[in-house]
Amino acid sequence: MVSVAEITPVDHSAPGRTARALAFLRRHRVFAAAFAVGGVLRLVTMLGYGPAMWFNDSYEYVSVALHPRPHPIRPDGYGFWLLLLKPFHSFTLVVFTQHLMGMATAALMYALLRRKFALPKWGATLAAAPVLFDAYQIQLEQMVMSDTMFILLVMGVITLVLWNRRMSWKIGAVVGLLLALTWLTRSIGLPILALVATYLLIKRTGWKPIVAVLTACAIPVVAYMGWFATNFGKFAMTNSDGLILYMRTAIFADCNKMHIDTYKELQLALLCINDPVDERKDYAQWYLWGQGSGDGKGTGEVLHRWGANKKFTEFTNEAASAFASRAITSQPGDYLAVVARDFFRAFHWNRPIFPDPSTYNMYEFKPYYDLDENGQPKRLPKWPSIGGRTDTDAFAYEQGPPETRIAHPWADIMSAYQKVFYLRGIMLGGILLIGLYGVVVRWRKVGGPVVLPWLGAFGLILAPAATAEFDYRYLLPAVPLACMAAAITLRHGLIWGRGSPRSSSASEPTTVPA
Repeated sequence: MVSVAEITPVDHSAPGRTARALAFLRRHRVFAAAFAVGGVLRLVTMLGYGPAMWFNDSYEYVSVALHPRPHPIRPDGYGFWLLLLKPFHSFTLVVFTQHLMGMATAALMYALLRRKFALPKWGATLAAAPVLFDAYQIQLEQMVMSDTMFILLVMGVITLVLWNRRMSWKIGAVVGLLLALTWLTRSIGLPILALVATYLLIKRTGWKPIVAVLTACAIPVVAYMGWFATNFGKFAMTNSDGLILYMRTAIFADCNKMHIDTYKELQLALLCINDPVDERKDYAQWYLWGQGSGDGKGTGEVLHRWGANKKFTEFTNEAASAFASRAITSQPGDYLAVVARDFFRAFHWNRPIFPDPSTYNMYEFKPYYDLDENGQPKRLPKWPSIGGRTDTDAFAYEQGPPETRIAHPWADIMSAYQKVFYLRGIMLGGILLIGLYGVVVRWRKVGGPVVLPWLGAFGLILAPAATAEFDYRYLLPAVPLACMAAAITLRHGLIWGRGSPRSSSASEPTTVPA
């Protein structure tokens, strides 16, 4: 007997992967076009400023990747990322992954606003446009810095929380892990954790997902703090929080008003600044990093009284924290004045030079090389590091010259682009006001879904002003959250009170087809 296998008919009408992908792009062609343009801008940047651009903090991250250890000043999350990529010996790959992170942030915004809040496609694209097109966002992605990773992690947390209104403990565990990575990337991740936990409590998410969030976040953070303790004898993330707060207060701290007893409080007295308040620098960074004249009496040299290599120790950090706390409680008006001044720096039309020209210029696409005293392009600084020097560390990681190489005409294109295409501070202020309006009109529901991204954006702008100092790169993580809050606010138009029946349900996400 011969059996004949039955031939299964093929449904030729079923679309293939390519056809489905093309159909998806056609449905979302507005965002797809914006996404493609954002990709081209990033490609031009990589061609014009390869292999990467550098900031003062970059070299410490590279040092951690080469010599893994808990860093006394900042958490190691980004250093671990560089460590993962180290076998490729390519800063080009590092910044390429960061450009992908920036574009992924925009994609998360678009997906959340479309699927859960039913924004029109053009509206969701417009909300993501600052992330895709802002020249300073693109420049930040080209630098060896942790900020781009931090932005993506924060957006991932907010997206998961708003996407899953009825959160399971499994989703809560993922959110907690992302929060841990956020905290390990930048210390400001701790307030983000507090904000998310409070939001989940107010929304009555349930105890299981909240416990899952806190547990999943605590495990890696506690493990890192234990590692830190084995090296520094202190169960903490850094040895710098008190010193950074000290630099915040050094602008106005008056030891006469603080009533410091020189004999009983010698540790605090050693941190007093000799210069009159009206003669001090107008930017706080000087009082942590400045060198002054070398005699131990000038501005910026106070911390050097403790020893050149003993600045970031537990003892110094605790003393600086105590000094800063005394300054704030003794001079609350002066403290609030400097915080308000730095907070409102975020909302200028232009970008005034601050805190100093050197720092300001690191955020600029320049179509020319900075020259040294011999008229040659500047090399990377030769600062001491754990493994030797910062320039040799960067060379060891790259296995080749790591200095930024400016290539024309690509650098000229991005330099010209940056002069026009960026989110001006006053625009960011307007976006925040729209989000605040959305929180206020949803007061019966404690702000609804608007309150989480809005408070996140507001906090990311306020926190540096309150604890450290204003810096332009600190604004960029707040932008996507502010845009998301404004977009959710405007999805039903501007309404007030009971003027629209839809306003009462505005806190309820609405799932729409892709």
